[in-house]
Amino acid sequence: MTRIKRLTCFDIPKIKKMAEFLGSDDSDRFTKELRNEAVRTLHFYFPLKYKFLPESYIMLEKDNILGMITVLPTMGNPYKIVITRLIFVNNLYDVGKQLVEFVIARYGAMGAISFSVTIDNSHDELFKLFMNECGFRHCSCENLWKVENFDYKQYPPADFRVCQNSDAKRVSDLYNSELTSLYKPALLRIKTEFREPFFEGITNFYKNRYVLEETTHKRIIAYLSITTSDNTNFIIDISTSSGYEVSYDRILSFAISEISGKKSDFYIFLKQKKYTNTSERFEEYLHSKGFHCIQTQNVLVKDFYRPIKQTENVLKVFLFGENGIAVN
Repeated sequence: MTRIKRLTCFDIPKIKKMAEFLGSDDSDRFTKELRNEAVRTLHFYFPLKYKFLPESYIMLEKDNILGMITVLPTMGNPYKIVITRLIFVNNLYDVGKQLVEFVIARYGAMGAISFSVTIDNSHDELFKLFMNECGFRHCSCENLWKVENFDYKQYPPADFRVCQNSDAKRVSDLYNSELTSLYKPALLRIKTEFREPFFEGITNFYKNRYVLEETTHKRIIAYLSITTSDNTNFIIDISTSSGYEVSYDRILSFAISEISGKKSDFYIFLKQKKYTNTSERFEEYLHSKGFHCIQTQNVLVKDFYRPIKQTENVLKVFLFGENGIAVN
């Protein structure tokens, strides 16, 4: 008989078998992250609107762990849940399906309205699992490009400033206005998602945020975030207005200058969001610089919609060739 339960510190020794398939550094980080999650008992009982840390669940058959899933509430909007980790043994895809359905049911009952996951382009079976078995929709893709042989010192850095919480509404408007996806409502972000989280200091990563203003009307025309989880690999995410010509060379020069002021050895990656109006122009720039795309991830989303309240005591009857409504 199988059951699903919250990950606890007593499960960590069993999880180590899963970590053996990772490299030595990844294995240590993986185990450390799980150990931190397992001891956050109090957080598990928070209402959804107060959750901000990852939570993991495991499926057991007797004492054997068949799989594990980890979810993370979106910073600034905990009602949007991101599935960050899904592991199961021996190609038991049904175990993966049950774990996904479990978290959707659990967090949906707590008020979650959206679930998302990004899946590497090479994981065809996992893609089919979420699409065909779990009811997710494919929105678009995100590419990760490695920055190499870029002499940032030859370009004057763009005049970014640190993003303030008071900028959140304008940044949100900029981001949302540049979305082009067919499933745009699923990708919209509210202003609180661009504010600095109160508990950011105890998350598994840190992010620096900056904005670039148009000088005449003080309109925000670019938003920049620099994220790292290991203080060595830095992901730069750029959102720009399609109505302005903004130099990517100068943006990149600013970002690398910020990083190099704190680190001497680091690696830079640029995120390309294929669902924005500026994606094609950005990709042309990336090719022109000789950067290489090292990863493509599919963005999948599953939404919960609140049904319209129907009139009570109304029974819909469907007949061949016609529809009728019978009222009790």
